[in-house]
Amino acid sequence: MSGLDWDKEIEEQEKRELASKVQNIQLNQSDKPKQQAGASGDTKPAQPPPQPSAQPSSQPSAQPPADTPTDNATATEDNNSKGDDANDAESAADASLLNKALHNKLQESSQTQLDVQQNDPNSPLYSVKSFEQLRLKPNLLKGVYGMGFNAPSKIQETALPLLLADPPKNMIAQSQSGTGKTAAFVLTMLSRVDTNKNYPQAMCLAPTFELARQIGDVVEEMSKYITDLKIAYAIRGNRHSRGTKLTDHIVIGTPGTMLDWSLKFKFFDLSKVGVFVLDEADVMIATQGHQDQSIRIQRKLPPSCQMMLFSATYEDTVMGFAHKIVSDPVIIRLRREEESLSNIKQFYVLCSNENQKYEALANIYGAISIGQAIIFCHTKRTASWLAGKMVQDGHAVGLLSGELEITMRLSVLQRFKEGKERILITTNVMSRGIDIEQVTIVVNFDLPVDVNGQADCETYLHRIGRTGRFGKNGLAINFVDRPKSMEVLQQIERHFGRKILLLSTDDTEELEKIV
Repeated sequence: MSGLDWDKEIEEQEKRELASKVQNIQLNQSDKPKQQAGASGDTKPAQPPPQPSAQPSSQPSAQPPADTPTDNATATEDNNSKGDDANDAESAADASLLNKALHNKLQESSQTQLDVQQNDPNSPLYSVKSFEQLRLKPNLLKGVYGMGFNAPSKIQETALPLLLADPPKNMIAQSQSGTGKTAAFVLTMLSRVDTNKNYPQAMCLAPTFELARQIGDVVEEMSKYITDLKIAYAIRGNRHSRGTKLTDHIVIGTPGTMLDWSLKFKFFDLSKVGVFVLDEADVMIATQGHQDQSIRIQRKLPPSCQMMLFSATYEDTVMGFAHKIVSDPVIIRLRREEESLSNIKQFYVLCSNENQKYEALANIYGAISIGQAIIFCHTKRTASWLAGKMVQDGHAVGLLSGELEITMRLSVLQRFKEGKERILITTNVMSRGIDIEQVTIVVNFDLPVDVNGQADCETYLHRIGRTGRFGKNGLAINFVDRPKSMEVLQQIERHFGRKILLLSTDDTEELEKIV
């Protein structure tokens, strides 16, 4: 939808009274390190239960499965109705949530490059090599070090001097999990807040309840030595009586609830907000309601408000939305390592059927030393069948598919990250954004295709991008079992301009040479 369409839709929405969508869920706040007034007893999400290895519930059939459609992932949405793009929004939100949970420490490659664009090319760019150079408040600096940030990450080196400048700079930044992005904007919010003024001065929007809670966890951890700071969560289930005026300094939440709190119920005054953060913009725009709500909120902020927007991708739709939200920004682009295939060796194996694919896979495991592997299947039935066969052959296997609840998926991924399972078998629910450093090989048991049966090159890139992470070398092996699969492979070769080499899995010496 164009910016003009957004404006028209917003004008129409502003003429209608928003229905209250706050649900009757009371959350407990007993574990907070300090008082969180205005949060209505909200707590951190419960930790997921442990997930056993992927042993199928029934004996796997000896016959390969027939193709069936893969179910899309489900996720908790902020109080919005789901349109045709809801499944895409859910998948993107889930991937972002899983990545944030998995990357509680910096994961950065020496190859990471930043491209900084600003309106005045003659304005000097400053970078810092230590947090002391930023002249932070002592209690804030103590909180930063307490989180394990001994020195600024690459993006923090460049972004923080700009974000903490006086007068404040607006920013649009591309980022990926593990770069210290969340800590950068949280530090900015905490630096700008005056705890002697008891009203919201900084606000942060996230597309889902779970992502808002994870941002809140970072705020609470970094601010634990700022004992008089108060945080409110504008998320589902947090309720206030009419006429309430928030005395919290920072408000974190989802667009629908934040819009209700600020404009409908007037729990706080947007004209007094000095810092506005919109995180996960690429996920946000996947749901039309989030776009409109975010713009309506932004319109009520004062011209002096510092605005920051973060996105994992830089598609035209994202940038159009970003410039609608953030005026006169400094733009930081972080080169995503998976956009380059130079450090990933790619091969294909000719097979005649599913059973030959499995034999080829067994030969690969018998010939070379593999750290951890992700195997992608087209359908969840194929994934379950393959997991069953590999478990029977003594492999430690994790099985991940879209029908699992988000907490179960996180548990499966955590076990894989910890090395409790060496093989992860999955459908496309894992293709985007999940970065685990130990993955040395990706196998496309089925090549990715779109609804028309043509090569899905974007999904292919995201799949094989799970290996070769953080500047390391990776290995991708593709199984081709019919003429149509070969046509798909050739489409992928043409798209990326790279030759994918034939590999014979019957030749042990040849297999040993690929690693």
